[in-house]
Amino acid sequence: MTDIAFADAAFADAAAVTAVSAAEHAAARAGVEVREVTDIDEQAAVVRLLAEIWGRSLDNPPVPPELLRAFSKAGNYISGAFAADELVGAAIAFHSTPDRHALHSHIAGVAPALAGRSVGFAMKLHQRGWALARGIDAIEWTFDPLVARNAHFNVAKLRALPVEYLPDFYGPMTDAINEGDETDRILVRWELRDDEVAAAASGRPALVDSTAPGHVAVAVPADIERLRAAAPAQARAWRHAVRDRLTELLGAGGRVVGFDRSDGYIVRLGEGNAR
Repeated sequence: MTDIAFADAAFADAAAVTAVSAAEHAAARAGVEVREVTDIDEQAAVVRLLAEIWGRSLDNPPVPPELLRAFSKAGNYISGAFAADELVGAAIAFHSTPDRHALHSHIAGVAPALAGRSVGFAMKLHQRGWALARGIDAIEWTFDPLVARNAHFNVAKLRALPVEYLPDFYGPMTDAINEGDETDRILVRWELRDDEVAAAASGRPALVDSTAPGHVAVAVPADIERLRAAAPAQARAWRHAVRDRLTELLGAGGRVVGFDRSDGYIVRLGEGNAR
């Protein structure tokens, strides 16, 4: 179940209506209700849940409660996924500059106990439907390029494609997820009306062949979190190797077009790439 309403009848075209329907089906399959969170008590629950997921204290949560209230008042996106009235996931996004024509998804998380239930997928489809219902045709966000499961989810399952590599984007962070590592990020852009995105939202993501002519693969570790704990020097080596290779390929006109669990990022070479 979702709560998506169209801000204007002009936005209710076939693509947007289909996106809202896909969001509703995804929520039903995941067994959750995904809806906007505007109540101050529920927003406080969002702050607590995100602090728990990121291993931060309520004195220093990922998003302060007063900022969340301001985001809400300004018409930005705050959603929660609820299972039997319990908040089990949350997402926050804000409007980007007009020239980007996009919503920027800042943070999203699902309670660890709900891992594998496709709650994150339902939340992203709600975000897509919400955006299209307001005439927004793209969503952008960042993620750690070394986290293979997130890369697979974002690039392969959702078809949100990388547009920029951002070395040490946030600088030092002290949460349980990022502490002790550089905060490299990949910026992806989710073109909400793209045919591949629509197919992915229906559970039919496009498959990309890493061995096709003009494509190369950039490997990442299978489990960077475990590697950081067990062999931090090796984890740092992976960070710099992936950073160097992806920035080289993207700088020469290459484009990340897929992600494979075995091979890593699949890059379509640009004219400036050496073959």
